[in-house]
Parts: sequence; structure tokens; C-alpha cells
Amino acid sequence: MKISLKRLNDNYLFETKNERGDVVLLDNKSEEEPKGSSPMDLILRGIAGCSSIDVVMILKKQQHELEDLQVEVEGFREDGAIPNVFKKIHLNFLLKGEVPSAKVERAVKLSMDKYCSVSKMLEKAAEISYAIQLNGEKIL
Repeated sequence: MKISLKRLNDNYLFETKNERGDVVLLDNKSEEEPKGSSPMDLILRGIAGCSSIDVVMILKKQQHELEDLQVEVEGFREDGAIPNVFKKIHLNFLLKGEVPSAKVERAVKLSMDKYCSVSKMLEKAAEISYAIQLNGEKIL
């Protein structure tokens, strides 16, 4: 895995590109109108994406298709700390579909506890928690 970064302006806007050519813009959130995500935003996006891929993959292998999957992620940092790393991260999984709740709960648990590389890496620095809703009903 390899990423390249190129500065695009005289402030904090950068273009990052992976080996396939996929582009993601980075910017400093303190800019008046940031044109990209902050590096810390990308970490939260990464855990949401990683765990979602796992959940879909696990359920597909069990012949279950979701109608919708959304994840809300909130990161909590210690005010004034330098470096200002995440101390807590909470994910709220919102799923829809004709899937048994036990299967959904197990898929999320497997992702968060075993398969999601991002969550496994981040748990060394931050407390990670999650909640699950299926078809508007809280199951965890």
C-alpha cells in the first residue's frame, strides 16, 4: 500500500492519491472554507468504512442482503491535549432489511472485535464502543 501527497495551494490543501489513482483531498479544518477532510476526519471515515465492508461481507456470505446501511461515528478528543488524539470513538450502526437481528449483531461484533483492521489499530489508543439499530429498533 502506498499513498502520495501533493500540496495544492499556499495554505493547507493537499491532494492524496493511492496506487490506483483514487484521490482524496486533505485540508485544515481551521480554514474558513476547507476543501477537503482533515486527517482526523479521515480516521473516523476509515473505521466506518472498514466496519461497514465487513458487515456487508459477513451478511452476504450468510445469504442476507441489507436494504440500507448507515454508520454515524463520533470521536471524542481531550481538549487542549497535544497531540490531540481520540480518547473515545462511538459508532452507531443503522441497518435496514429482512435480516435476523442476531445475525446483524454477530456481524457487527465480528467486525469490531476481529476483522476491522482500523478498529483493531485504533483500540490501542481509544476506547471504542458501538450501538446497533435494525429497522429502527435498537438491538444493542
